[in-house]
Amino acid sequence: MHISPPAADSAPLRSDAAAPEAGFDLDPAEVRVLGVLIEKSFITPDNYPLSINAITTGCNQLTAREPVMNLSETEVQAAVDRLITRRLASKRDQASARVAKYEHLVRLRHSLPPAEQAVLAILMLRGAQTAGELRQRCERLHRFDDTAAVDAVLEHLAEKYPPLATALPRAPGTKETRHVHLLGGDAAVQEMAEAQSAASGGRGRVAELEDEVRSLRAALETLRHDFDTFRRQFD
Repeated sequence: MHISPPAADSAPLRSDAAAPEAGFDLDPAEVRVLGVLIEKSFITPDNYPLSINAITTGCNQLTAREPVMNLSETEVQAAVDRLITRRLASKRDQASARVAKYEHLVRLRHSLPPAEQAVLAILMLRGAQTAGELRQRCERLHRFDDTAAVDAVLEHLAEKYPPLATALPRAPGTKETRHVHLLGGDAAVQEMAEAQSAASGGRGRVAELEDEVRSLRAALETLRHDFDTFRRQFD
């Protein structure tokens, strides 16, 4: 699925968003851009900070992104400008650079160590995930010894003020809790919860069908046994 957020000129800068007590309400483009800035600071440090072109390429990757987006450089620049207003990103002045480059400020503004930055970035880039999925997908950013270490990071993110992550209610038919970031505000969390519920509903129906197949196989085996017993009476 390809998603293109509203045009840049339809989203005015929100000067009050930088207040630490206000919580978060980043739009999808801002979430994606910030996630890319954090991710690339880990996996391509030699090419960091990033130009608008590099950020756009990272935003529109077809792999390791959920959902896949199709942002223009104009939309990315507008999102970067809004993040700067929110004090979540900044422009890095480099004398040798021919184009402007940008970096995230999450590690400074929210005092996040590398492990917490890594988990937050993957949540922003790939949506709701279990601790096990996060451990695997964070491998290039930060290596966790076990899922308990990921759980500890998720707990720390949830205890921040304002909170940066939370656990979704466990959907019917699922065994593990999924976690989401809170940078998109309540509406975004609700949307992710509904998406999880819809997905789990599909998985639940598959499970029902699998149970029916197993029951039919068991019934067929019983019929075969009964028929063999009946036939042996005439041998």
